[in-house]
Amino acid sequence: MHTEDTQIANLLIESGIIKDRELQEINLLAKNAGLSFYDAVIDKDIVTDETLGQMMAQSSGYPFVILAKTAIPDELFHLTPEKVARRLKVIAFDRDQTSIKLAMADPNNKEVIEAFAKKTNSKVIPYFATDKDIHNALRMFRKDLQIIVDNLLQEEISKSKVLSADEAPITKIVDVVISYAYDDKASDIHIEPEEKSSLLRFRIDGLLHDVLRLPKILHDRIIARIKVLSRLRTDEHLSAQDGKMKIKTEEENLDIRVSILPVADGEKAVLRLLASKNRQFTLSNLGLCDHDLTKVNKSINKAYGMILSTGPTGSGKTTIIYTILKLINIRERNITTIEDPVEYRIPGANQIQVNPKTNLTFASGLRSILRQDPNVIFVGEIRDNETAGIAVDAALTGHLVLTTLHTNDAATAIPRLIDMKVEPFLVASTVNLIIAQRLVRKICDMCKIPLTVTLSTLAQYFPMEMIKKNLGESLQFTFFKGRGCKICRNTGYSGRIGVFEVLEVTNEIKKLITEKRDAETITKQAVKDGMKTMIEDGLDKIARGVTTLEEVMRVTKVES
Repeated sequence: MHTEDTQIANLLIESGIIKDRELQEINLLAKNAGLSFYDAVIDKDIVTDETLGQMMAQSSGYPFVILAKTAIPDELFHLTPEKVARRLKVIAFDRDQTSIKLAMADPNNKEVIEAFAKKTNSKVIPYFATDKDIHNALRMFRKDLQIIVDNLLQEEISKSKVLSADEAPITKIVDVVISYAYDDKASDIHIEPEEKSSLLRFRIDGLLHDVLRLPKILHDRIIARIKVLSRLRTDEHLSAQDGKMKIKTEEENLDIRVSILPVADGEKAVLRLLASKNRQFTLSNLGLCDHDLTKVNKSINKAYGMILSTGPTGSGKTTIIYTILKLINIRERNITTIEDPVEYRIPGANQIQVNPKTNLTFASGLRSILRQDPNVIFVGEIRDNETAGIAVDAALTGHLVLTTLHTNDAATAIPRLIDMKVEPFLVASTVNLIIAQRLVRKICDMCKIPLTVTLSTLAQYFPMEMIKKNLGESLQFTFFKGRGCKICRNTGYSGRIGVFEVLEVTNEIKKLITEKRDAETITKQAVKDGMKTMIEDGLDKIARGVTTLEEVMRVTKVES
């Protein structure tokens, strides 16, 4: 462990928050998920970021500041260029005639303190602030993307007296758009031509947000720049093109998947940001409760069988499979995947890209994988009868097979496999676990406020029996919502988490499968065996203040 990690561990043990056994669990979590020890502690909900920050400040002897609750004058915030502040993790937040207060992730950094003292000709008083708090404060004071791009264009107009597509700072515009999207944790950038302008939108937490509007004259140049970066044909404007580019950011080398498509008013580009810093997931921070975690851990430790991840497009199916693969990725195992496309690299795994042009399909690739002595196989998606049959045979012959399937809930995956001409007794023999999920937006921690909801209101959306079973007999409940702030773009939400149902194939369910019973009957038996349905998991996350009633209703489409 690093010195800082050891200090945090000692603080938590001395305060009685964790025991030695839990310390080992946190270290294992940090190692498997690629997290820092600090982030692993926060991820396991042992303490909040604020509480741990207070403990570290008290231990180091520095005063503690919460920037999210501090009014910072503009002139102080912009005392340090944003890039420098982000790299050094420092923000000046208050001053008087003789001194200046400096929030720092590392208050022992004497070089930074001396530099600030020299620059401001003031005594510097260092305060401790957490990384997360500093990052959020920098985002709050960041200039609006539209203003930055307008300023860039205005500079060019002032030089040449006219806005020319040839002279516009296209490279700078593309760079700043990608930088902002990355910082906002956007999954996609949409660049859409309209009749009189070009519209840029970011997909954040699953929803698209308008972020920038540009003169139409610049649209073709921006598309051309993206084509050059992704090595696509710049002279082709009437057919679809797919490519990939790599952009260097301060945190990582960012892979971006590019899709260009001709539409009515020109060419539309969609850039998928494959950011590894946003992929440091664990099964717990994806949203699995302890009861479901036990089921998943039991299944992934089996030597053979099949684990299915189900849900509609964009529900996080592949993410949970990648997270499982990271957990079981040890040198003694040969993990081979076949995907379309390979989005994220898994160190040590052999990842195959589907290529129909060379007849490398899921089915043909899977056949070849079986001759490569694999222990674990990940099939990106079961799309046809042939792939389903080979995957089941692989699971039956001593391999652990992980794959995804498009079904609405866990139980429906079973008749779906049978519809793909897999014999019911083979489904019963091979499928160990089915994970169905949806993604809901999380309430923003920076503007979370309590909300009272009555039993009668709740009963309009959920069966009374479910409410009493999960929430008790109360006549009113305290839930939460986000008021809206600059951090969450006034949406009240920041980040996403899964709502799950995890169906373990027990002996009773195996019997129902071989009898070709329908999905509803299988669901009833799974609930009897202890499965929490997706709706119940959503209700639990509402009660714990993780998400809102509206979000659960939006993604599960519960009938009132």
